[in-house]
Amino acid sequence: MKAVLTLYFLSYLHWDKDLSTAIYHAFSSLCYFTPILGAIIADSWLGKFKTIIYLSIVYVIGHVVKSVGAIPTVGNNDVHITLSMLGLILIALGTGGIKPCVAAFGGDQFDEEAVSERQKFFSIFYMSINAGSLLSTVITPILRSDVKCFGTDCYALAFGVPAALMIVALAVFIAGSSLYKRSPPQGNILLEVCNCVGFAIKNRWKSSKYEPQRKHWLDWAEEKYSKRLVQEIKMVLRVLVLYIPLPMFWALFDQQGSRWTLQATRMDLAFGDAFTIEPDQMQMLNALLILVFVPIFDLIIYPLVGLCKINITPLRKMATGMIFAALAFGAATLVEVNVVKTVVDPAPAGNCLLQVFNLAGGNVSVEIPGSSLFPDPIPHLQDPPKYEMLPLGASTKELKIQVTFNGKTSECSQTFVQEEAYSLILNSETTGIQCKLVDDHIKKNENGNPFLRFLNAQPEAISVTVGDVTFDMSPGQMSPNKSVDRGEYPGVSCSLPSKECSNLDLSLLDFGASYTVILTEEFGAIKAHKMEDVKANNVHIAWQIPQYVLMTAGEVMFSITGLEFSYSQAPANMKSVLQAGWLLTVAFGNVIVLIVAEGAGLEQWKEFLLFACLLLGVCIIFSIMAYFYTYVDPDQLEKMYLEESGKEEDDNDDTNKKPTDIHLTKTGKSTRL
Repeated sequence: MKAVLTLYFLSYLHWDKDLSTAIYHAFSSLCYFTPILGAIIADSWLGKFKTIIYLSIVYVIGHVVKSVGAIPTVGNNDVHITLSMLGLILIALGTGGIKPCVAAFGGDQFDEEAVSERQKFFSIFYMSINAGSLLSTVITPILRSDVKCFGTDCYALAFGVPAALMIVALAVFIAGSSLYKRSPPQGNILLEVCNCVGFAIKNRWKSSKYEPQRKHWLDWAEEKYSKRLVQEIKMVLRVLVLYIPLPMFWALFDQQGSRWTLQATRMDLAFGDAFTIEPDQMQMLNALLILVFVPIFDLIIYPLVGLCKINITPLRKMATGMIFAALAFGAATLVEVNVVKTVVDPAPAGNCLLQVFNLAGGNVSVEIPGSSLFPDPIPHLQDPPKYEMLPLGASTKELKIQVTFNGKTSECSQTFVQEEAYSLILNSETTGIQCKLVDDHIKKNENGNPFLRFLNAQPEAISVTVGDVTFDMSPGQMSPNKSVDRGEYPGVSCSLPSKECSNLDLSLLDFGASYTVILTEEFGAIKAHKMEDVKANNVHIAWQIPQYVLMTAGEVMFSITGLEFSYSQAPANMKSVLQAGWLLTVAFGNVIVLIVAEGAGLEQWKEFLLFACLLLGVCIIFSIMAYFYTYVDPDQLEKMYLEESGKEEDDNDDTNKKPTDIHLTKTGKSTRL
């Protein structure tokens, strides 16, 4: 669903790029805050199985509401926004709520001794997620763009299909319920950890300065909590401190679905005559490359680096992953610098943009008081090379424009508004040159397709159909800009009330361009003169591949290694706490993007460069912290703890005794009692 979410905000809800990016990352952040709620529900009340079922139902309802909100006939834009936001909140509750439960529930199905089988399950589980991501980022944009409903892109279908598939998935999951092992709720260790930390802080604050000091501030909790719990929390906090710099990586990583997708809308998406892709389909590269890179790194790259006598620690891998992500944004910056060359920048305050269409039949000279624009004569039907900056010196100004044609000078008055773009159309009539000022749309189409409009220079109305889009114009009228599919249009149908209209040749209407087609009559036939107002995208989408390769390599080294590190450094009963901390780093990373997108107001390439520099700075801080980190073996620490304590607590307090799994081993086989 997220594959098309940014374009939905832009094209359907008509939000600007910054607001669309901010809401996208606010939603992503919420998806990684809600796992804490799901873990508490599962561990304290319902158990993993029921939590998955109930919150999956919420998940489905969210998708249905989101799909209904994307139906144009349902209410006005305020209704669409309300339903969309409600749907996103329900989806975030559903996906976040089941996120900590699904993998853990799968792991619960294996006995303790079935280590290799459980490892295979998690490998298949991880590969399935990425295979699903690969398929979804290919198929969902196709459902959006290639299927038309209500005369526009079918976002309702793109959101509705995931709802239907989620229903199928839930039905399959429930169908196997009799086969599952279900662990009852054991109580949420996260709440116990929070209570212990809170008690330590409270007790330390209330303590007298005459009381003996303790080595660690958490030791103040030993009056109520066991020494073992306190020691385990100390271990976890050491890892959580290392997590502090990590959100910056996710701030870069999650922009693949927002800023990078927006960048793709301003690029050439055609691979010759073979095929074209949708801008939101480029995200499939991440999932595809994950499937390729994971075995390559595990089987080739890491062993080769090990042969070079380089000690590959998890924290070093994560720091290297940060560097790769920063390099990815460096590559994105270079691409963006070239992409914006085809973009028409809006006029600053006190100025406007102006171009001239000369339909007078010969060269004309245009003179505007207070400016030196158009010093040379403008040829008949010349495609204006670019927009010119017209200084106004005020928010609104009326200017008297002098136009000279065939030795005669005419004067026309036009009112201009600052920061707008205009086309001045010049026609020759018996009374002299007639001027007409029309508003221009200089922004590129948010979905990457070209914009098209027609200027009817005929004395009667005309209708033109391009693909499935129809333009109707009165005599002398300029049609509004409309989005059409990119492609070759050698024969466009048109019609006039009085006569037949032969097919018009518009040739290629390319990605990202805006065209004005002037319809004139030559030798008794209607002829189309195509002008390019905004240049077509000339940077190919393939130039995004390096940044996706670098980012995915960074993900393999950072994300997968980070999960392994978290589990290896946590006591057995604290792994869920570190899992919650890890997911929170993703949430806070999205919050960073939300703040920058709404607050910085930078040009896009400068924003990319800022993120790259910030991550490099954070990487240096993280590397220093990692240098002073001492790796621990939680299992070995537990053995030492039991040896040192002599099991005093268990011997002296029967209330602390709990059932213990005793493994009797013989000939390599283990039986659990």
